[in-house]
Amino acid sequence: MRLAYWMYAGPAHIGTLRVTSSFRNVHAIMHAPLGDDYFNVMRSMLERERDFTPVSTSIVSRQVLGQGSKTKVCNTIIRKDQDDQPGLIMLTPTCTSSILQEDLQNFIERAKRETTCDVLLGDINHYRYNELQAADKTLEQIVKFALEKSDVSSTTKTEKPSVNILGMFTLGFHANHDCRELKRLFLDLGIDVNLIIPEGCEYGQIPTLLNAWFNVVPYREHGLLLARYLEEKHEMPYIATPPFGLLQTTKFVQEVQSIVCNSPLLPMNMQSFFNFDEYLEMQTLFVSQSAWFARSIDCQNLLNKTAIVFGDSTHAVMLTKILAKEMGIHVLCSGTYCKEDQNWFHEQVHGLCDEVLFTDNHNQVGLMIQRLKPSAIFGTQMERHIGKRFNIPCAVISSPIHIQNFTLGFRPFLGFEGANQIADLIYNCFTLGMEDHLLEIFGGHDTKLDSVFETDLVKDMWSDEAKNELKQIPGFVRNRVRQNTERFAEDHNYSIITLEVFYQAKEHLTS
Repeated sequence: MRLAYWMYAGPAHIGTLRVTSSFRNVHAIMHAPLGDDYFNVMRSMLERERDFTPVSTSIVSRQVLGQGSKTKVCNTIIRKDQDDQPGLIMLTPTCTSSILQEDLQNFIERAKRETTCDVLLGDINHYRYNELQAADKTLEQIVKFALEKSDVSSTTKTEKPSVNILGMFTLGFHANHDCRELKRLFLDLGIDVNLIIPEGCEYGQIPTLLNAWFNVVPYREHGLLLARYLEEKHEMPYIATPPFGLLQTTKFVQEVQSIVCNSPLLPMNMQSFFNFDEYLEMQTLFVSQSAWFARSIDCQNLLNKTAIVFGDSTHAVMLTKILAKEMGIHVLCSGTYCKEDQNWFHEQVHGLCDEVLFTDNHNQVGLMIQRLKPSAIFGTQMERHIGKRFNIPCAVISSPIHIQNFTLGFRPFLGFEGANQIADLIYNCFTLGMEDHLLEIFGGHDTKLDSVFETDLVKDMWSDEAKNELKQIPGFVRNRVRQNTERFAEDHNYSIITLEVFYQAKEHLTS
């Protein structure tokens, strides 16, 4: 763990709280100092939640440090059990409680004597796990705990093919919209959604997970551990292909067909009902707008454009595939801050981009963007700020995100409707056609740019003669000429822009 004023993935306890607060009757108690309890405010603001966030804080104060935390923590657990009557109370450690080296499991054993609900300690190493890893681990831990307490030997599968959607929880990037789109997709395919976990799931419903035929994991960052556990212990197959874009959604549907048709639970005379070839053809040819748009004259305007992609591993990989395979855009670099998933990421984007970047330091991402100078950026809220600094348009495609990305309207990224939304997002991010021409003529909309660029001309690479010649160019196009000349000099390894180099650049750019 390291201190940072700007980070891609938050501390581990935020991931744990995102999972617990997504269940309907699970209450989290965080043992932490005052100031670590900002999650309630953050969730209420971003998700625009009307209900009370089921998270309480057992404050570590100076008095508690002197007398010990046992009594305070136990009383908090007992009080919440009496007041809210949840199915599960989860005690969430933090970095502070880890530093104090308090025996929180002992606190729980004492509190269990006076509670009627289940009580569980979050088994998370707060120095090794970040927010996403902790969320994945917490979801697996809660489900394992619930299944081990219940009698799962008498579980029966549903008569009709059914699926569990794993890893949908609060503060996810367009997660609510993605969940609705996935439910609609399975409705079209004639497959019932058995359980969505943890979003909106009752703690007591967890054992019914085993009634489904298979599981799907829309995002690799959370839900994959649980899917692997259910496959290993309960022989439940899972699909981890994220249905982003036209090609990946088609692959996802084909994997669903393979699992259902090859299942021993499906009668032989029913297999023809789950052949989705006609459905995919209908979506590709007539329903999905992105399919024909990728072949239209509008999309051909993007052929000379370049892009940089950065975000969590799922969204960064999927956007790289959509840009390179579906829209013909040259991806200069694709990167992720999920460094623990490097092998999968590198395998997925191999051959689709020029460079791959693994880092959780936004300064390195900024330097990469400054060096490559793409036409557009597809990243997180941080890359959006970086793009503004370099005057490069940026579309937000991954967490961390701003409140403006928690849209009130329906904006899924998954499924065939999500493919339409992503196509719109990509196309509208670029500066195209007449807009590009007008920006060249008028120098954009900021009237303060001229004075800034006048002072910015004092650079080591400009000779006095070339600088004087540049000043003769009208101000509304001077910045564009300067940038093009500097790019020409860098491409041809000129360390000094002389008058001759300036004329060469002009001739090259006008030819």
